[in-house]
Amino acid sequence: MAEIKYTEDHDWAKKEDHTVIVGITDFAQNELGDIVFVELPGSGDKFSEGEEMVVVESVKSVSNIKAPVSGEVVEVNEVLEAEPEKINKSPFEEGWLVKLDIEDDSEFEELLDESDYEELKEEEA
Repeated sequence: MAEIKYTEDHDWAKKEDHTVIVGITDFAQNELGDIVFVELPGSGDKFSEGEEMVVVESVKSVSNIKAPVSGEVVEVNEVLEAEPEKINKSPFEEGWLVKLDIEDDSEFEELLDESDYEELKEEEA
């Protein structure tokens, strides 16, 4: 069963075996507005937890998405290069960003669970 966790930067991470799928939350895409460009890393690129990994550009701003866990990119959502608006329309399904082969499962466990993430959103509202 896949488990979803969240970062304080409003990104989500879904773990399936040793792979973590990364995207931005509905809250984040709503704050950004219409997304017009996404710069994705290459397959095989390695990132440490907290390292900038993806650039998302919207009509309002440019955001750097950090790796929620350390790992190697095993797949990127190439559809986003032609259709970045998929992040706005479907941030959890079609709008995922990258898949990482996780190095350390404990990093995933340290991310926010759904109730902690809901509290974070309430504090920031």
